Order: sequence, then structure tokens, then C-alpha cells
Amino acid sequence: MRAVAAGITDVGLQRDHNEDSFAILKEHELFIVADGMGGHRAGDVASRLATDAIVDFFRATASDDFTWPFHFDARISEEENRLLTGIRIANRQIIERSSRSREYHGMGTTVVGALFSPRKKKMFIGHVGDSRAYRVRGGQIQQMTRDHSLVNDYLSAMPELTEEQKSELPKNVITRALGMQDQVSVDLQSDDTAAGDTYVLCSDGLSGMIDDSEILEVVSRTPDLEEACRKLIQLANEHGGEDNITALVVRIEDEPGEVSLSDTLPTVQVPRGRAGADATADTPPAGMAAPKMPGAGGSGSPPA
Repeated sequence: MRAVAAGITDVGLQRDHNEDSFAILKEHELFIVADGMGGHRAGDVASRLATDAIVDFFRATASDDFTWPFHFDARISEEENRLLTGIRIANRQIIERSSRSREYHGMGTTVVGALFSPRKKKMFIGHVGDSRAYRVRGGQIQQMTRDHSLVNDYLSAMPELTEEQKSELPKNVITRALGMQDQVSVDLQSDDTAAGDTYVLCSDGLSGMIDDSEILEVVSRTPDLEEACRKLIQLANEHGGEDNITALVVRIEDEPGEVSLSDTLPTVQVPRGRAGADATADTPPAGMAAPKMPGAGGSGSPPA
């Protein structure tokens, strides 16, 4: 099995510059989306630092004599250790850059990364903040990550909140990000894959503008991955384009000549049109943990 991918980022309709970044590292089957925040142009610096730091770490650890900068956790897999360490290094580099320059003081970024292991046939996902990972399989979409947001934290602590009370909560406040604290808590998970599975990594400029059902329909009906990204971004802009928009689509395929069980299963037809609101938004694994900083171009703001 192998993972093939394409990604596109767009400034949107209401921002004057793009603070999102993404990376596709084909040789390691690593895929990353980061959504920066901070005053002036600090957000794009933070998101680019994050993607570059993780990519550089993966390239460096291809060598057997590489010394890891953080403790190797024997309780989790090597893949999870690599993803976790790459994100921690990104956090450290953002904090160091922020401390050296007043221009970049307080900058930060969300991040979601996916690492595919052909040998284990698993997708490993790590994230901090509200950039998301979805999986499309068998005509259904599932949100794999849980937003580290004030809204979700309230709902976890007080699930009995009424719809009116929920509507009063600030919707653009995150509670965890890279660059906010010396130690960052990273949510990790692994997912057993099958040929045909499609993963969508995105910033909240996409997930905040379109429904999960629309993501499902585009991905299911668009075999070309770059075209799928383009259509997702177009939809987000049609719905307002309030923030920078990044879509990265990863599809799991059999290697040429490889036979998959999915080849023998019937095709699931996805109905046309929107199927409703974000039905799976709060069902993924729980996780909690520095608010997005205010400023031009940022996609979030801290609590009052």
C-alpha cells in the first residue's frame, strides 16, 4: 500500500495575507497542515516554522546515528514517537524565535500531521489546536481529531448546555497551540487503513465554512486529488471565505499489482447534495490543552 496526496492553500476572501502552511514529504509519507496566528505577519512565520521543523526532523531521523532531542517513549510506536517529537521540536523553535524578536512575540500555530506506515497499514495522526483530520471510507466521513477549543472544553465539562447557552460561547477561541507554552500536549492516534481510504487535513478556514457532508461529497466524487482540493477551497470561498483556507487530501492505494479486499466489495454510492450539519464534529477522541492570539490575519482570539 502507498499514500498519494495533493494540497492547496488559499488566502480566502477576507484576509490580506495567508498564514496557513502545508507540507507533503513523499519519501516519508508525511502530511502536515498548520494554521498560524499572531500580529502583523507573525502567523505565517509560525506556521512555516512548524512545517519546516517537522519535515527537517523526519529527514534527519532517516539516519541511524541521529540523536533524538526528546526522550523516546517506549509506550508508543516509533511512528508516534517521530510525529510527537517533530511537533515538540516545532513548538520549541517557535518559542525560541518568538523570544528573540519583538516582531514575532506571541506568535503561534495549530498543526495537524498524518504519517502513513505501509508496513503496518496504519495512519498515525497528531494534532494541536483546531486544524482537523477527517477520514472518508465507504461513503461516510468521520472527524478523526477533536478541536482544542473553548467550546469543546465547555461541552466536555457541561454536556447539558442548552443550544442557547452554546450559541453564547465564543467560537473562535482555541485552548492549545504551538508557541504558547514550553511544553505542548499533543493528541496522538493510529487508524487501521484500507485501500480507498481518503484523509482530509485542513485548517479551520475550510472546516468552519463548509459542512462535513460537503467534504464527503467532493472527496467521494473527485478522483483527482488536486482537483478535490481546489473544489473544497472553492466551496469555502463561496460560503464566505472568512479565513485562510488549506486542504490536503491523502488517498491510500494498493501498489501496482497488489490485490486488496476492497476490490471485491461493492461500491457505496454517496447521495448528491448536502446531507446536513456537522454531525461528527465532537465525536472523536477527547483531548484538551493557549489561546490564539489577536491580530490581523489570525483565525482565532483568546478568551476575555
